[in-house]
Amino acid sequence: MPPSVSLLLLDPRLNRLRYAAAITLFLLIVIAGSIPGARADVGEYASGVVLHSLAYATLAVLWFTASRGNGASRTLAAVLAIAVMGAIDESVQSFFPYRGADVRDWMVDCGAALVACAILWVLLPKAALQRS
Repeated sequence: MPPSVSLLLLDPRLNRLRYAAAITLFLLIVIAGSIPGARADVGEYASGVVLHSLAYATLAVLWFTASRGNGASRTLAAVLAIAVMGAIDESVQSFFPYRGADVRDWMVDCGAALVACAILWVLLPKAALQRS
């Protein structure tokens, strides 16, 4: 693995930064989703499934790489965090008349997180996962 990728994904000194990036990105997702008409405008370029998959897979990668432990514990932490974030996002949407909460969106969020973490678990060297 190139040193720059290893630094960004596995350097334990950047764990707090990756957590902060995940939380910031999540807040931006919730805020952007609350803007009237924003979802419809973005929907012209990508479907809801694509948007949810990309957004929550990215959050899962950040959470997985910020977590400590082996692949299983990192996957569990990331998928649980994404499940909570997705539930919060859908709950917030239920308060707006122009949006709606959808359990299927939450399931897409969780599925994207699970797939992203599984890929990382397989691709990242086990020794590197134990070290960070």
